[in-house]
This record gives sequence, C-alpha cells and structure tokens, in this order.
Amino acid sequence: MNVPTTSTRPYLIRALYEWCSDNGFTPYVAVSVDETVQVPREYVKDNEIVLNIGLDATSSLTLGNEYIEFKARFGGKAREILVPISHVVAIYARENGQGMAFPLEPGSTGVPVGGAASPSVPTEAAAPGASETPENKIMQLVDSVAPAAIPSPIAPGDDSPEPPKTPPRPRPSLTRVK
Repeated sequence: MNVPTTSTRPYLIRALYEWCSDNGFTPYVAVSVDETVQVPREYVKDNEIVLNIGLDATSSLTLGNEYIEFKARFGGKAREILVPISHVVAIYARENGQGMAFPLEPGSTGVPVGGAASPSVPTEAAAPGASETPENKIMQLVDSVAPAAIPSPIAPGDDSPEPPKTPPRPRPSLTRVK
C-alpha cells in the first residue's frame, strides 16, 4: 500500500536555515520565479531571484511546509514576500556557499506568464524506465575553493596600513549526489 508522504524539501530548508543561523552564516535561498511567486519583479533576473532570509534582513519569517513568507525592505521600501516551497531551488550560506540545491518539483515550471523556461534553472530527467522521482534526487552545493586559497585573518597586533587584498572567489558549483 503506497501512502503518500509529505515532501522532504521544507524540512531540509528549515534544517539548513537553522544550521546557517547556529554557525553565524547568512542563509540565502535561490528561487525560480513564475506568476505564483510574490517577490519584487525588478530584482528578478533570468526567472530567478536570490533572497537573504537571515534574521537581520527579514521580519515575520515563516518557513512553512507550503510557503516561505516574510517581510523585507528592497530599495528602502517594505515588501511582503511569498515563495512556494516547490519553487526554492537552493538554500545556502552566503559566506562559504555550503548548502543544498533541489530539482524543480512537478508542476513548478519556473515559467513566467507568457514566457519560456529559463535555461539556468536546473531540471532533472530520469532515464527511461528509471523508478526515481524528482523528490528522490537532491543536489548539494560544493564550495570549489581549496582551504589553502582562503587567506588567513590578520593576527592581533598587526599594524599593516591596509588590509590584504583577497582574490575574488569563484562561485560554488553544483554536484549531484544520488
């Protein structure tokens, strides 16, 4: 007997949000935007938006099983944000890129009203005859910077006139974990 279960996505999002908060990191969510997502459209690029959901950036944050809801300021103007959980494609820590990415759920096309799907939104297709569902596939963000490439902080008592210049860090890459 197949009993339908709830999605693991909202539970994983809450767990990674808590992990970010416990470690002093800033939790960001990447969202695939279509007509069901309530975000400031002027900040949407290629049908995606990245939102800071940290305590310092939001008020009245609710990480529910169906929606992420909060209030935030964009360009000095207060906005109410409503994101269906099915449209969250990743949650990660801004400081180190560690987190998790998700495939789009069935019915979450990421297609804006009157538009085509964004090529940058990850989608999953199972091989013919495969029994895997998109919910069983999870991708994980992996930081591609080696620890040796990260400069060490200035030691106390260092009287350097200016802080050391750090090279720009490459963006984290996605690695699919089965």
